[in-house]
Amino acid sequence: MNKNRIRFVIPLEPATGHVFQPTGFPDVGAATFTRPIGQDGGTVECLLVESAQSMANHLESVGWDEPSQAPAPVLDGLPWVRVVAADDGRFLTSSRLESHRLASAFVKDSTLDGQSMKEVIRARLKLREDTPLDHRAIAAGVFAFDPLCLVHGVFFAEKAEVWPGQPKVARAVTALVEATDIHPVNSGGVKRDVVLHSAGEGTKADTGYGSIPFHRQEFTARSIALHVSIDRLQLRSYGLGDGAAALLEAIALWEVRTLLDQGLRLRTACDLDPIDVPDDLPSADDLEAKVRAGVSACADMLGTGGPLDVVWTRPKKGSA
Repeated sequence: MNKNRIRFVIPLEPATGHVFQPTGFPDVGAATFTRPIGQDGGTVECLLVESAQSMANHLESVGWDEPSQAPAPVLDGLPWVRVVAADDGRFLTSSRLESHRLASAFVKDSTLDGQSMKEVIRARLKLREDTPLDHRAIAAGVFAFDPLCLVHGVFFAEKAEVWPGQPKVARAVTALVEATDIHPVNSGGVKRDVVLHSAGEGTKADTGYGSIPFHRQEFTARSIALHVSIDRLQLRSYGLGDGAAALLEAIALWEVRTLLDQGLRLRTACDLDPIDVPDDLPSADDLEAKVRAGVSACADMLGTGGPLDVVWTRPKKGSA
C-alpha cells in the first residue's frame, strides 16, 4: 500500500476443473486481447474475464442481504435510499441495487414527502444555474444520501435544467479479472424434447418446443488474477475529513475481502477461488470493526443513518 493508492493482484483458479466462462459482450463475444511481454517483441493472448463495471456490481452485492432486502448488518448506520411503490408501499429497489445508484430513474422520478427527488437532490448537492459545481458540497450531499456512491461512483446524467453541471463522481475502487495465456475450449450440448418428436405451427423452437443443439465457448488459462485499485487520493479529495475518508476506505477493503472469502462465483460456469490472499489485506472481522468505528465517528455527517424511503409511481404514457 502507498499513501495515494491501495493495489492488490490476487491469483485465482477455477473452483472446479480448469475451464471457466468469461463475460461476453453483444456483437463482440469474449473480450480477448494481445498483450506485449518482455523486451523482445513477444506477445501473449489474454482475456478480460470480468469487467470493471461488473466487478463493481459484485463488490456491492456482498453488502446487500437479499432475503431481508436490506444492507448487510456491517453497514448499519449508513444512509441509503429505499424505493417503495406508491400503491401499497412494497419494496421495489434501492440506491444499493440500481446500476446508476442515486441517479437511478427509480430514485430521481420518486417523491420524498410529496417533493420531487430531482428537486431534493438538486438542493442537497447545491446545484445552481450559472454557478460552478461545488465538488465538496456534492460529496457531502451524496455522503448523506448514500456513502457507497462515493466508493462506486455516480453520474447525474440528467439534462442541465434538472441538475445543472451534471455532476459525476468516478468510482474510487476499480477491480477487474484478467486471464493470461488463454486457450479456447469449445463444446456444446442439446436441449432435448422427449415428448414432441415433430414440430408444427405453434410448437417451433422459438416457442420452447423441440430439440435444440447449441454450442458454447469457454477458456482455460495459464493464470487468472483479480486486480484491485483503491484511490485514496480521491477519497481524501471529497473534503469530508480524515474520518470519512477512513470509513470509505474501510468499506472498500471490506467488500474486497468479503468477496474473496466467499469465492468469486461470477456466473454459472465461472466460479473462481483465490489461490493466495495478500498479507496486507486485513481480515473481514478487522475491517468490519473499522467500518463500525467509522460510522460512529461520522454519525453527524450521515444524515438519516438508515433508509430514506422515497415513493415511486409508474410514469404515465407520453410523460417526459
